[in-house]
Amino acid sequence: MANDYYEILGVRRDASKDEIKKAYRRLARELHPDVNPDPATQERFKEVTQAYEVLSDDDKRRMFDMGADPFAPGGGAGAGAGGFGATGFPFDDIMNAFFGGGHPGGGRGPRDRVRRGRSIKVRVELDLSEAAFGVTKDVTFPTAVLCDTCQGEGTAKGTHRRTCDMCQGRGEVSQVARSFLGQVMTTRPCPQCSGQGSVITDPCADCSGEGRVREKVTRKVQIPAGVEDGTQIQLAGEGEVGPNGGPRGDIFLEIVQRPHPIFERRGDDLHCTITVPMTAAALGASFTFETLDGTEEIDLRPGTNSGHVITLAGRGSKRLDGNGRGDLMIQVDVETPAKLDEEQEALLRKFAELRGEDQPPGKFSPGHSGLFSKLRDAFGAR
Repeated sequence: MANDYYEILGVRRDASKDEIKKAYRRLARELHPDVNPDPATQERFKEVTQAYEVLSDDDKRRMFDMGADPFAPGGGAGAGAGGFGATGFPFDDIMNAFFGGGHPGGGRGPRDRVRRGRSIKVRVELDLSEAAFGVTKDVTFPTAVLCDTCQGEGTAKGTHRRTCDMCQGRGEVSQVARSFLGQVMTTRPCPQCSGQGSVITDPCADCSGEGRVREKVTRKVQIPAGVEDGTQIQLAGEGEVGPNGGPRGDIFLEIVQRPHPIFERRGDDLHCTITVPMTAAALGASFTFETLDGTEEIDLRPGTNSGHVITLAGRGSKRLDGNGRGDLMIQVDVETPAKLDEEQEALLRKFAELRGEDQPPGKFSPGHSGLFSKLRDAFGAR
């Protein structure tokens, strides 16, 4: 080993962190460039600082004790860019091979026992008018809430968590094994405390030590105007309470729009079909129509054919972005009478005769397309 960091600092190999810190401070005061600018002293100051950096860090100190110098060329903290040594292996991987991977995310020490709660999805059924214009709804759903008895601690009243006696509060246990690398130390989460460093000896009777309980809750939620079937609304921080009183997750409201007996929604527009008698289509008529906004007076112009669309601008759904409304599209379906009594048939034949549209029965053919077009325009026949 090129450098004996214990010898440089003048401490024993079993020196505590406080002893190492005191030794470094004493030498730093003597060797600091501001106090002693001599080049040789400055080089000595760099050695002392390097020794302290190794011995004050648990991982680097363990590595040094096992015969590896973190600052040696080709390995350790002094390796090239990206932490790669001369062999091409990342330094972090070498450290993990000696000391274990620690906890997920690279952290060491006790795991945080407080975790964020789950996000939940809640289906909200709406009528067409509620989806189109917005509504405030009472939504009931099962979730996890903070335990009132222990306030998230998970311990019985008057008791507290105690330090785990297996890992002594570190949250991890180490094991030394022999391999081709020599002695290899592996570290894993403590199985007794699940890496938390503390255990509950007297759990709360209401939450069984979890710090939260499950119950049904009802909340008022504001549904914005313009939502449609399949829309999701996120309520941040309104979901389940996390274990041990952790922060809440989110709620995602999934909108389910119930079918409407009259209107079909297509985006922000509403569509429907009305059936009118042949005479009303030929002569024109006025009728009242019930929209989502109330009763509207509709004028049917004379000679209206099947398939004609009456558009009521701005009578559709509100747009989700708040920029106006869609339209209401009313498609006209002209009903041709399927059965006529003698008087009705006679009148209809007389009407055809007056318009020059009469013809012998059975003589109509595709060649009479002009006459058929006249009949269709006059009577709304399809």
